Amino acid sequence: MLAALLKGLALGLLLSVSVGPIIFSIIKQSINKGHKAGYLFVAGISASDITMVLICNSFASLFATLLKHEKAIAIGGSTFLIILGIYSLFFKKPVAVSEHQVKPAAFKKHQLLGIFFSGYLMNILNPGALIFWFAWSAAILADAAETTHPIQYRIIVFGTCLLTVLASDVAKVLLAGKIRSKLTPKNMHRIDQLLGLILIIFGIVLLYGVLQFGNKLHS
Repeated sequence: MLAALLKGLALGLLLSVSVGPIIFSIIKQSINKGHKAGYLFVAGISASDITMVLICNSFASLFATLLKHEKAIAIGGSTFLIILGIYSLFFKKPVAVSEHQVKPAAFKKHQLLGIFFSGYLMNILNPGALIFWFAWSAAILADAAETTHPIQYRIIVFGTCLLTVLASDVAKVLLAGKIRSKLTPKNMHRIDQLLGLILIIFGIVLLYGVLQFGNKLHS
Protein backbone atom coordinates (compact mmCIF):
# COMPACT_ATOMS: atom_id res chain seq x y z
CA MET A 1 0.00 0.00 0.00
CA LEU A 2 2.97 2.30 -0.56
CA ALA A 3 1.16 3.87 -3.51
CA ALA A 4 -1.81 4.77 -1.28
CA LEU A 5 0.50 6.29 1.34
CA LEU A 6 2.34 8.40 -1.24
CA LYS A 7 -0.89 9.55 -2.86
CA GLY A 8 -2.33 10.56 0.50
CA LEU A 9 0.84 12.47 1.37
CA ALA A 10 0.83 14.25 -2.00
CA LEU A 11 -2.83 15.25 -1.64
CA GLY A 12 -2.24 16.48 1.91
CA LEU A 13 0.71 18.63 0.84
CA LEU A 14 -1.27 19.97 -2.11
CA LEU A 15 -4.16 21.04 0.12
CA SER A 16 -1.78 22.43 2.77
CA VAL A 17 0.01 24.80 0.39
CA SER A 18 -3.08 25.84 -1.54
CA VAL A 19 -3.52 29.61 -1.34
CA GLY A 20 -6.87 30.49 0.16
CA PRO A 21 -8.53 32.25 3.09
CA ILE A 22 -8.12 29.37 5.55
CA ILE A 23 -4.36 29.75 6.03
CA PHE A 24 -4.73 33.46 6.82
CA SER A 25 -7.65 32.78 9.16
CA ILE A 26 -5.59 30.24 11.15
CA ILE A 27 -2.75 32.72 11.60
CA LYS A 28 -5.13 35.55 12.53
CA GLN A 29 -6.99 33.47 15.11
CA SER A 30 -3.70 32.39 16.69
CA ILE A 31 -2.31 35.92 16.77
CA ASN A 32 -5.45 37.53 18.15
CA LYS A 33 -6.49 34.88 20.69
CA GLY A 34 -3.42 32.72 21.34
CA HIS A 35 -2.40 29.12 20.74
CA LYS A 36 -5.44 27.56 22.39
CA ALA A 37 -7.83 29.41 20.09
CA GLY A 38 -5.64 28.58 17.10
CA TYR A 39 -5.67 24.86 17.92
CA LEU A 40 -9.45 24.90 18.41
CA PHE A 41 -9.90 26.68 15.09
CA VAL A 42 -7.67 24.07 13.41
CA ALA A 43 -9.66 21.29 15.12
CA GLY A 44 -12.83 22.72 13.58
CA ILE A 45 -11.19 22.78 10.15
CA SER A 46 -10.00 19.19 10.57
CA ALA A 47 -13.46 18.09 11.70
CA SER A 48 -15.03 19.66 8.60
CA ASP A 49 -12.48 17.89 6.38
CA ILE A 50 -13.35 14.59 8.05
CA THR A 51 -17.06 15.33 7.55
CA MET A 52 -16.59 15.94 3.82
CA VAL A 53 -14.45 12.80 3.44
CA LEU A 54 -17.06 10.68 5.24
CA ILE A 55 -19.86 12.10 3.10
CA CYS A 56 -17.96 11.44 -0.10
CA ASN A 57 -17.02 7.88 0.91
CA SER A 58 -20.04 6.67 2.85
CA PHE A 59 -22.99 8.19 1.03
CA ALA A 60 -22.51 7.66 -2.68
CA SER A 61 -26.00 8.87 -3.57
CA LEU A 62 -25.62 12.04 -1.50
CA PHE A 63 -22.19 12.57 -3.06
CA ALA A 64 -23.75 12.40 -6.53
CA THR A 65 -26.53 14.78 -5.50
CA LEU A 66 -24.06 17.32 -4.14
CA LEU A 67 -22.08 17.19 -7.37
CA LYS A 68 -25.27 18.02 -9.28
CA HIS A 69 -25.69 21.12 -7.09
CA GLU A 70 -22.03 22.15 -7.26
CA LYS A 71 -22.94 25.57 -8.70
CA ALA A 72 -25.39 26.39 -5.88
CA ILE A 73 -22.89 25.24 -3.25
CA ALA A 74 -20.13 27.35 -4.77
CA ILE A 75 -22.38 30.43 -4.95
CA GLY A 76 -23.43 30.04 -1.31
CA GLY A 77 -19.88 29.48 -0.12
CA SER A 78 -18.53 32.41 -2.13
CA THR A 79 -21.21 34.70 -0.73
CA PHE A 80 -20.33 33.59 2.81
CA LEU A 81 -16.64 34.40 2.24
CA ILE A 82 -17.47 37.82 0.77
CA ILE A 83 -19.68 38.73 3.74
CA LEU A 84 -16.93 37.71 6.19
CA GLY A 85 -14.43 39.73 4.16
CA ILE A 86 -16.59 42.88 4.18
CA TYR A 87 -16.96 42.62 7.95
CA SER A 88 -13.20 42.22 8.52
CA LEU A 89 -12.27 44.97 6.07
CA PHE A 90 -14.80 47.67 6.95
CA PHE A 91 -16.54 46.95 10.27
CA LYS A 92 -14.17 45.10 12.61
CA LYS A 93 -12.75 47.55 15.13
CA PRO A 94 -9.04 47.67 16.02
CA VAL A 95 -8.10 46.07 19.34
CA ALA A 96 -6.77 48.19 22.18
CA VAL A 97 -3.07 47.88 23.04
CA SER A 98 -3.69 46.72 26.59
CA GLU A 99 -5.54 43.65 25.36
CA HIS A 100 -2.36 42.35 23.76
CA GLN A 101 -0.01 43.20 26.62
CA VAL A 102 -1.56 40.60 28.86
CA LYS A 103 -1.91 36.84 28.59
CA PRO A 104 -4.96 35.59 26.68
CA ALA A 105 -7.97 35.38 28.98
CA ALA A 106 -9.46 32.01 29.90
CA PHE A 107 -12.21 31.11 27.47
CA LYS A 108 -15.67 30.09 28.57
CA LYS A 109 -17.18 26.89 27.21
CA HIS A 110 -19.45 28.64 24.71
CA GLN A 111 -16.52 30.72 23.46
CA LEU A 112 -14.45 27.58 22.89
CA LEU A 113 -17.32 26.03 20.95
CA GLY A 114 -17.73 29.25 18.96
CA ILE A 115 -14.07 29.19 17.88
CA PHE A 116 -14.29 25.51 16.96
CA PHE A 117 -17.45 25.95 14.88
CA SER A 118 -16.14 29.10 13.21
CA GLY A 119 -13.30 26.99 11.80
CA TYR A 120 -15.69 24.19 10.92
CA LEU A 121 -18.13 26.44 9.06
CA MET A 122 -15.49 28.54 7.30
CA ASN A 123 -13.88 25.42 5.85
CA ILE A 124 -17.00 23.44 5.02
CA LEU A 125 -18.53 26.50 3.29
CA ASN A 126 -15.32 27.18 1.38
CA PRO A 127 -16.07 26.26 -2.25
CA GLY A 128 -12.40 25.50 -2.87
CA ALA A 129 -12.35 22.85 -0.12
CA LEU A 130 -15.66 21.37 -1.26
CA ILE A 131 -14.55 21.06 -4.87
CA PHE A 132 -11.17 19.65 -3.79
CA TRP A 133 -12.73 16.84 -1.75
CA PHE A 134 -15.48 16.10 -4.26
CA ALA A 135 -13.08 15.87 -7.19
CA TRP A 136 -10.34 13.87 -5.48
CA SER A 137 -12.77 11.57 -3.69
CA ALA A 138 -14.22 10.56 -7.05
CA ALA A 139 -10.72 9.87 -8.40
CA ILE A 140 -9.62 7.91 -5.32
CA LEU A 141 -12.82 5.86 -5.24
CA ALA A 142 -12.15 4.91 -8.86
CA ASP A 143 -8.53 3.98 -8.06
CA ALA A 144 -9.58 1.96 -5.01
CA ALA A 145 -12.06 -0.08 -7.07
CA GLU A 146 -9.14 -1.43 -9.10
CA THR A 147 -7.16 -2.64 -6.07
CA THR A 148 -7.45 -5.94 -4.18
CA HIS A 149 -8.24 -4.15 -0.90
CA PRO A 150 -10.29 -1.05 -1.83
CA ILE A 151 -11.41 -0.15 1.70
CA GLN A 152 -7.87 -0.36 3.09
CA TYR A 153 -6.61 1.70 0.14
CA ARG A 154 -9.14 4.48 0.79
CA ILE A 155 -8.42 4.52 4.54
CA ILE A 156 -4.68 4.91 3.96
CA VAL A 157 -5.06 7.62 1.29
CA PHE A 158 -7.56 9.76 3.16
CA GLY A 159 -6.02 9.11 6.58
CA THR A 160 -2.56 10.15 5.40
CA CYS A 161 -3.99 13.19 3.63
CA LEU A 162 -5.98 14.37 6.68
CA LEU A 163 -3.03 13.87 9.05
CA THR A 164 -0.73 15.81 6.71
CA VAL A 165 -3.15 18.73 6.51
CA LEU A 166 -3.65 18.71 10.28
CA ALA A 167 0.11 18.75 10.91
CA SER A 168 0.47 21.65 8.47
CA ASP A 169 -2.28 23.64 10.20
CA VAL A 170 -0.72 23.05 13.63
CA ALA A 171 2.59 24.33 12.22
CA LYS A 172 0.78 27.50 11.11
CA VAL A 173 -0.46 28.04 14.67
CA LEU A 174 3.08 27.63 16.02
CA LEU A 175 4.39 30.07 13.41
CA ALA A 176 1.79 32.63 14.41
CA GLY A 177 2.83 32.23 18.05
CA LYS A 178 6.42 33.10 17.21
CA ILE A 179 5.50 36.39 15.53
CA ARG A 180 2.66 37.34 17.87
CA SER A 181 4.82 39.32 20.31
CA LYS A 182 6.30 41.36 17.46
CA LEU A 183 2.97 42.64 16.18
CA THR A 184 1.46 45.91 17.33
CA PRO A 185 -2.32 46.42 17.56
CA LYS A 186 -2.08 48.64 14.48
CA ASN A 187 -0.43 45.85 12.51
CA MET A 188 -2.96 43.34 13.80
CA HIS A 189 -5.75 45.58 12.57
CA ARG A 190 -4.04 45.67 9.19
CA ILE A 191 -3.94 41.86 9.21
CA ASP A 192 -7.70 41.87 9.80
CA GLN A 193 -8.12 44.21 6.85
CA LEU A 194 -5.78 42.10 4.70
CA LEU A 195 -7.72 38.97 5.58
CA GLY A 196 -10.95 40.76 4.71
CA LEU A 197 -9.57 41.82 1.34
CA ILE A 198 -8.32 38.28 0.64
CA LEU A 199 -11.70 36.80 1.55
CA ILE A 200 -13.53 39.25 -0.72
CA ILE A 201 -11.19 38.67 -3.67
CA PHE A 202 -11.21 34.90 -3.16
CA GLY A 203 -15.01 34.84 -2.94
CA ILE A 204 -15.47 37.07 -6.01
CA VAL A 205 -13.01 35.04 -8.10
CA LEU A 206 -14.74 31.77 -7.14
CA LEU A 207 -18.18 33.29 -7.77
CA TYR A 208 -17.13 34.63 -11.17
CA GLY A 209 -15.52 31.33 -12.09
CA VAL A 210 -18.51 29.18 -11.18
CA LEU A 211 -20.94 31.52 -12.95
CA GLN A 212 -18.83 31.59 -16.09
CA PHE A 213 -18.29 27.83 -15.97
CA GLY A 214 -21.96 27.21 -15.32
CA ASN A 215 -23.04 29.46 -18.17
CA LYS A 216 -20.70 27.65 -20.60
CA LEU A 217 -22.05 24.29 -19.50
CA HIS A 218 -25.64 25.37 -20.19
CA SER A 219 -24.96 27.29 -23.41
